[in-house]
Amino acid sequence: MIRRFDLPYGEETLAVGTAGVELTGIYTPRPTEPALAPEALVRGALDNPIGSESLVEAARGKNSALVLIDDITRETPADLLLPPILDDLESAGIAADDILVMIALGTHRPMTDAEVRRKVGDEVLGRVRVTQHDHRTAPLRDLGVTPSGTPIEVNEHLFEADIVIGTGAVVPHHIAGFSAGAKIVQPGVSGAATTAATHMFSARARTPLLGRVDTPVRAEMELIAERCGMRHVLNVTLNADGRIVTARFGATRPTYRRAVEDARRIYGVRAPAGLDAVVAGSHPCDIEFWQAHKSLYPAMLMVRPGGTIIVVTPCPEGVAVTHPDMLDYTAQPADELLRRYERNEIDDRVAASLAVAWARVREYARVVLVSDGISRREAEALGFDTAPDVESALSVLARKSGTAPQVGVLTHAPDTLPLVA
Repeated sequence: MIRRFDLPYGEETLAVGTAGVELTGIYTPRPTEPALAPEALVRGALDNPIGSESLVEAARGKNSALVLIDDITRETPADLLLPPILDDLESAGIAADDILVMIALGTHRPMTDAEVRRKVGDEVLGRVRVTQHDHRTAPLRDLGVTPSGTPIEVNEHLFEADIVIGTGAVVPHHIAGFSAGAKIVQPGVSGAATTAATHMFSARARTPLLGRVDTPVRAEMELIAERCGMRHVLNVTLNADGRIVTARFGATRPTYRRAVEDARRIYGVRAPAGLDAVVAGSHPCDIEFWQAHKSLYPAMLMVRPGGTIIVVTPCPEGVAVTHPDMLDYTAQPADELLRRYERNEIDDRVAASLAVAWARVREYARVVLVSDGISRREAEALGFDTAPDVESALSVLARKSGTAPQVGVLTHAPDTLPLVA
């Protein structure tokens, strides 16, 4: 019997006792050795493209380039990926002054100068321009709507560059199935209206999209990326320590799908369903609840209807820095939120889409929040219960149960894909 387990919590590790409950197992991404020579791995990916010519060949004859990277909410090692991409672009004849690196913030807050330096490295900052997509102020080009009715508004810089390259790390994702691929464009460098529409595809779904490759959301993302001229991606997978395992480069669609195959081998974990409770640690997505909420969906796959999900997350920046007003309505039922969304009664439509997703989880299972960064009042505004620590939450659960409740633990919930029967 497992009597204690360790749980990552920010820079700390929590030691948690399991008195009164039956721990069925600890579920975490599979231990995977990182690449011994990550620079050589990335170089090999660029030299062996999937479904396209090499980057040098694709960039030859072009005058300018745009490289998209994700932000500090992701562990993608941009400082490792960017130098060889820049090497190839310059080898193709594009001057460094004509290469722009854009941090695809989506609707996240802008990064500080120190965070940008940590993300891309001194070499890149001294070599090319680095900017950030701020959806509130960025110049957006309106491309109309997709056949499904999604408005397409994307950063104007994508249309000013002769070649656009996306990057990213592939992990399970509740909205897109998996991250990366075309997701670097939508929501990465899109307007809020576009992001709200694609996110609502997921919020409306009655079956979880987590871990699925071809979804309505992914279809919209890939269509939008192609309309904006992004034809190539460099996608990687990382192990639980955030170190690079595989790298794939080439045409967006087949490259992303090859990287998903890599990701499944790391993040796909056999796990039980129908548990009384799941303890879900939010590492590494723990800067704010806007990231930590990704812990809910793997846990939802494992817990029984009416069970309990205990989310353990530090959230030093609170609930959502760029979506503060969502606390005014997030505790409402999912159907009411959808009605208000359809009537345009909620100004922040991106936040509304996530509020619907959180409500769907809340209506399936009780959610208990253990967090130093979110107050009891804020948790109540989210529709969640709170506990001072994991052991207290488990103790309450044990007292309310006639027998020892069955509990599973997800140590890295956002990066875990439970493969349940």
